[in-house]
This record gives sequence, structure tokens and C-alpha cells, in this order.
Amino acid sequence: MREILDLHQHSRIHVVGVGGPGMSAIATCLVQMGHEVSGSDIKNSDVINRLSGLGIQINIGHDQSVIHGCDAVTASSAIPQSNIELVAAEQSGVQVLTRAAMLASICAMRPSIAVAGTHGKTTTTSLLVRIFTEAGLDPNFVVGGDVLDEGVGARWTGSAWTIVEADESDGTHLELPLTASILTNVDSDHLDQYGDLQGVAAGFQQYLSGIQGPVVVCIDDPLIAGMQTPIQTVTYGFSSDANFRCHSIEATNGETTFSITSNDPATHSADLKVRMSLRGRHNVLNVTGAIAMAINLGVDPQVAIAAVAKFGGVGRRFEIIGNVDGITFVDDYAHLPREISAVMSAAKTSDDRWGRLVAVFQPNRYHRMAIMSDEYADAFVDADVVVITDIYASGTKKIEGVTGHLVVDAVASAHPTSQILWHADRESLAEFVNQVLRAGDVCISMGCGDVEFLPREIIHLRSGGKNS
Repeated sequence: MREILDLHQHSRIHVVGVGGPGMSAIATCLVQMGHEVSGSDIKNSDVINRLSGLGIQINIGHDQSVIHGCDAVTASSAIPQSNIELVAAEQSGVQVLTRAAMLASICAMRPSIAVAGTHGKTTTTSLLVRIFTEAGLDPNFVVGGDVLDEGVGARWTGSAWTIVEADESDGTHLELPLTASILTNVDSDHLDQYGDLQGVAAGFQQYLSGIQGPVVVCIDDPLIAGMQTPIQTVTYGFSSDANFRCHSIEATNGETTFSITSNDPATHSADLKVRMSLRGRHNVLNVTGAIAMAINLGVDPQVAIAAVAKFGGVGRRFEIIGNVDGITFVDDYAHLPREISAVMSAAKTSDDRWGRLVAVFQPNRYHRMAIMSDEYADAFVDADVVVITDIYASGTKKIEGVTGHLVVDAVASAHPTSQILWHADRESLAEFVNQVLRAGDVCISMGCGDVEFLPREIIHLRSGGKNS
């Protein structure tokens, strides 16, 4: 493990790229701990304004003078080492920590629970936060998206437990000193970091070996089922072999009910009836995993179930943005094939009585599309109309011949009769999609780029250009 910072000692800490979701969460925890925190970013935003309101000194643009007097500087892996603030810190002998090391420093302050896996981390972490809050434990937390019930993605209360999302994209999950963890699933992603799917699995195997206490894993995932897991491992899933088995799903009026049958003595009950406002089988698994972990850490099962019933969700996770002219607009962070399939299935089986399912997808990262565009071939089978736009770079370098049309080709080749439309230009995408839509449709925008703004852009157009 890399060097961490002793956060028991009051420090002055500077956060480079503080406006990003990961670093803004770190900054929030640090300032709420009582540290003197400053930050820099290239542009203003609502997040920056929120951080300023917490008392964090923000500098728009990068300036090496902000390092003066700092005890430590931290930055995400997206910030280049040539950044003038990082260079100034190194030259001045100021301790420089990666985001992983700073999150590890936060985890070292309290017994910490993490959620890891390729899909479902943010929702499952947020569910744990909701359950622990309902149980009166008021947890510290660092999540990859805003917990809608809390309005923020991070908080430090000083309580006995810390709950975090463990990101595998840059090996962060291997840095964290953890008491317990959930592992949701293992799938192809970040192959530039791990090489192939077996490399991803090996990384998670290494991760599990470092957990000190309870480990809760989804046994439905074949790669997880084949792992060597710690003795204290608890399993969940649809499988009849799961310690916490979810079954009997019913979807009605935007709500989902299901049952959890457990052979775990901690439940004190063989059958738990769960109600949630989330849609889809993937969220049944997310909820089951969170409940299994909470119960194994001493939370009363009925308290956990009550918390799930009140859970409002996470920003950009099947988030209903609005309804205009009989069209429902939904936005989701889904950007990998299994995630897209799960969102499509959730919409198709939700009993919302929508007509056509219109999917709009913005591929992400050139190297990801170069490696795995073919894997999107079956991701949209539940959609009636699919619109693909061009790649959102997310800081990656353009690769000759790699465009969003690779996804179009993959889908069209596997499903020649599917209605798949290509519109490369993001600037005019709202006008294009608007022409496709009709009353009764549900329009779901997906991706981790600026496609998140598309629903509001179309609503704005349909409102005559007036603010809606």
C-alpha cells in the first residue's frame, strides 16, 4: 500500500481537479473532518459552488502559488503529472497523494465497508448508506454519484462506520484498508489497465484477499463463483445456492417487490419481503447485496427493509427527468453492454405502460470502443429504436477509424431488422432525437459523457425554447 496521510492531525490540503465527482467527494470529507482545504479546477460549476459553500477555497485555473503552506496535495489519476500545481508540490517537498491514497487515508480513520465490482457499485453503496442511516448509525460515506436522499455524494460525520465505493479503474480498490466489502460482479472494462477479463478477475481476487471481515459476493456471477474467497464470505443472488436468495419479483406502477430467502442465521427470519422504487433485476441484486451486508454487520433485517422502501435512488441511475407531450425522459449512466442491457430490460418489464423504448447511446473512450465495440451487439435487443452518436473522449486520444459507428455496425450485423439510427453530431442530437419521438415513448439517454444533458435539451425544444 502506498503512503497515506494521518488525518488525525489537522492539515492544510489542496485538491487538484476538485470539481470532478471523485475529488469533490474527497474534498467534502476532508473539510468536514476539520482540515483546511483548498481546491482548483479549470471551470466553475454547481459542484464548485457547493464546495465553496462548505468553506473550501476554490481557484479557477491552475496556479502554483496555491501550494504555498500546504501539508499535502491530492489529485485524481486524470490529472497529468505535468500539472503546474503537482510540479510545484514535488519541488517544494509537499506530500503528493493519489486519490486512491487519500481515500485510503479516509478509510483508515474508521472501520470501512466498500462496494466493488464492474457494475452496480454506486447504487449498492448508496443503498448501504440509506440502510445505515435508517439504523441510526449516521455513516461517513464517499460515493461515486449523488445519493438523492442525501443530496450529496460524500459526508463525514465522525461516526463509527465509513462506507465507500471502491473504484477498480486505476487500482484504487487495492489501496483501501477495509473491514468488509461487497463484490457485485466482474466484467470486461478498463482493459487498458488489466489486459483482459481474466486480468480484471485477478485484480478483484487480490482485492478480496485483503478484506479483514465479512465479504458479501454475488454468486450468480460465474467469475466470482470460481474465486477463492475468505472464510467469512456470504453469498447472494438468484441462485438456489445463495445464502441470501432473491426471487418472486413483481413490477407494478414503477415499484418492484420481491422476496429474499436466507439460510444465514443473522437474519432471524427465513423470508424477507422487500419493496423498492427501483426498476430491474439488476437492482434486485443490488438491494439484496446491501441487505445481506447490513444484516451481517448487525443491522436489524426489518430496519434494512424499511430503508430500502424509502430509498430515492442515485443521480443518473434510471433517473426520470420529466414528461412532456406524453413522452417520458429517463437518463442513466450505463455505458457498458451489460449495464445497457439491464437498463433496457428494466424499462421493458417495469409495468409503466410505456409505448416504444427509444434508446440514445453515447459511446465513451476511444480505446474502449477500439477493444470492445463488438460486445455491444446484443445490448439493445429490448429497444424499439436505437440512436447512436459519436464517442465522448473522456480525455482519451482519438484513434484513427474508431467512431461510434462501430457500435452501429455491431448491432446492425447481429440484428439486421433492428431500427438503429446514426447521428454523429452531438450539437444537433437533441433536434434529431426530437424528430424521432412520439407520444407514449420512453426516451432513455445512456453514457457517461455530456449525453446526460440531452433529456433537458429535448424538453426545452418541446417547450418552445422556454425554461421548463
